[in-house]
Amino acid sequence: MTRPSLALAALAATMGAAGVALAAAAAHGDGESGLARTAALFLILHAAALLALAALVGQIVREGVRRAALIGGTGLGCAAVLFAADLAARSLAGGRLFPMAAPIGGTGMIVFWLALAATFAYAAAGRK
Repeated sequence: MTRPSLALAALAATMGAAGVALAAAAAHGDGESGLARTAALFLILHAAALLALAALVGQIVREGVRRAALIGGTGLGCAAVLFAADLAARSLAGGRLFPMAAPIGGTGMIVFWLALAATFAYAAAGRK
């Protein structure tokens, strides 16, 4: 694996660990623990997707496609972390990271998923 794909895998593994820890906190919490469970779910699911993407990136021959996939994956991971962190802050600390953090993270996830879809559709079309 390349250094960038290893960095993406490290981000994914960190997200997975945070998701498990957050799920445990939600299981023992009260009040707004539903938000913490949702945040944990988003972290764990996106961690798995990013680990798969990190492995796939090593198989991509064309540099531009590989770079676009890494950027898309990194953006997706950062957006998921922002979204989950805001939900966790509301659930566990009673406040937000900053106004609109969750909507920004949620919108970012949608945008980066679509960017990845476009990247792979472009690669499948065989364009150089």
